[in-house]
Amino acid sequence: MAPPKENITVLFKLYCLTVMTLVAATYTVALRYTRTVEKELYFSTTAVCITEVIKLFLSVCILAKETGSLGRLISSLNENILGSPMELVKLSVPSVVYALQNNMAFLALSNLDAAVYQVTYQLKIPCTALCTVLMLNRSLSKLQWFSVLMLCGGVTLVQWKPAQATKVQVEQNPWLGFGAVTIAVLCSGFAGVYFEKVLKSSDTSLWVRNIQMYLSGIVVTLGGVYISEGTQVLEKGFFYGYTYYVWFVIFLASVGGLYTSVVVKYTDNIMKGFSAAAAIVLSTVASVMLFGLQITSLRESSWSL
Repeated sequence: MAPPKENITVLFKLYCLTVMTLVAATYTVALRYTRTVEKELYFSTTAVCITEVIKLFLSVCILAKETGSLGRLISSLNENILGSPMELVKLSVPSVVYALQNNMAFLALSNLDAAVYQVTYQLKIPCTALCTVLMLNRSLSKLQWFSVLMLCGGVTLVQWKPAQATKVQVEQNPWLGFGAVTIAVLCSGFAGVYFEKVLKSSDTSLWVRNIQMYLSGIVVTLGGVYISEGTQVLEKGFFYGYTYYVWFVIFLASVGGLYTSVVVKYTDNIMKGFSAAAAIVLSTVASVMLFGLQITSLRESSWSL
């Protein structure tokens, strides 16, 4: 059952971009806090799995509102989920890649300052632009490419200089962090453009597509829990180390994922990337206040983490 065409206003698009930017900035700082300050470190793979479950639940609720009745909701789920196994397979591709990306984000923010992570992670913008050209056969204007390259120039100014830890209570490996960011960047570019192609190639409801992807995501992330930390999870429990801050991070990841899908549906991945770049400023300010990040002149910058 195809949903009716929606008339999306510019104001609504700006609202979604703004919320996504604020959520991204808050998420980065909050995740950094839970991975470096708290003493009992929770299992990141379980957090990613729970995020998928919450996004699935929220998507079903929104689809229920969209369809208008329980009967039509069940009919839509039967038609698009149980009756379309190939669509589930199709959406399992971004599920796997996004699951890897989310786990790499946890690994990166366990080893890098939030501001360094945010700026370096913006390399996903040229990666996304390249995937857009190759996978969607879409051309970019000279101004768009110039903007992408300008942002890349800003990324190259990020440098790491080791400093004695102040508020961080865990050992960090910056090279491991940068490696994790690199993988996350590649995953973000490919999965984002792939999902955009699926969304815009049919009139299937956005929330149906989300449900298809999150169902696959739950299976994939449960496999990740078993492979990566299965023994420890069995020994200590699925929710070991969870605090109110951890649940807050999971909530932000869930809400951010839903808003991201809306932005991809009604704008594109490049716009999504540039809106996320605005989160750099916010997360940097928060890092100064929360983690003792020191901002100095170029070539002399250092992080007191």
